[in-house]
Amino acid sequence: MTRWRPAAMAGALAVIASFSGGGVAAQEQVDLELVLLADASQSIDDGEIRFQRQGYAAAITHPDVLAAIAHGYTQRIAVTYVEWGDAASQEVVVPWTFIDGPASAAAFAEALLAQPRRATGPNAIGSALAAAQALIEGNDIVGTRWVIDFSADSAWSGGGVPIVQARAAALDADIVINGLAILCRDCASGRPIDYDLEAAFAAFIIGGPGSFVLTADGDQRFAEAVRRKLILEIADGRVLPEQG
Repeated sequence: MTRWRPAAMAGALAVIASFSGGGVAAQEQVDLELVLLADASQSIDDGEIRFQRQGYAAAITHPDVLAAIAHGYTQRIAVTYVEWGDAASQEVVVPWTFIDGPASAAAFAEALLAQPRRATGPNAIGSALAAAQALIEGNDIVGTRWVIDFSADSAWSGGGVPIVQARAAALDADIVINGLAILCRDCASGRPIDYDLEAAFAAFIIGGPGSFVLTADGDQRFAEAVRRKLILEIADGRVLPEQG
C-alpha cells in the first residue's frame, strides 16, 4: 500500500474531504495512526501483562490525552494495541479503533482489559517493528502521521528480523518510532539488565523526527509515563491548553 508523506498530507486531506461529501473516505481521516507495541515476551509475566494494559487503558481515557486528541485537525486518532514475543508471535489485542472522545476511548480500554494473553516466546524486536509497520501500511486509514509506540524491558533481540533492518524500513516509510523503557518494578536495582536501557533504546530502536524515549520504574511512574508519551505523540509539538 502506498503511504502519503507528511509534507503532502494536509492538502491531501482537504482534497479528499471535498470529493467525499462526508462519505467513507472522510470518516477514515485521522491525525495519527498509532501502534501501541507492548512487550509480552517471556520476561513479562501475566501480572506485568495486566499492569501494562491497565496503564495504557488509564492513559487513553485520561482527560489530558482526550484533550490532546480534541485539539487535532480531525479531532481523532486511530489506535491498535499489539503484544509481541518471538519472531512468530505478534498478536493484535485490540484492532484499529478510532478514538474521538470519552466513549470511544472507554470502549478501547474495555476491549484491551478483556482480552487474554496470546504472545509468547523470547524477544524478537525487529519482527515486532516489522509487524507494526505492516499494520500501518495495510489499513485503509488516511492519517497525517504514523507512530510506533514501542515498549520493552530489554533492547536485546534473539531472532527474527534484525532490528537495524526493521528500524530502517520503518523510518524510510516516514514512520516515527518512540520508546518506553520498562525498568524492573520489583528488583532492588530498578533494572532487570546490566546495561543502560534508555541509551540502548536511543541508539538502536527509536528514530524519526521528534522521536524520544521515556522510562518507567514503578507502578505510578509507569502510568504517568504512558500518559505523557501519548500526549507527546498526539500533540506532535503543538502547544496544548494547560490542564487543571
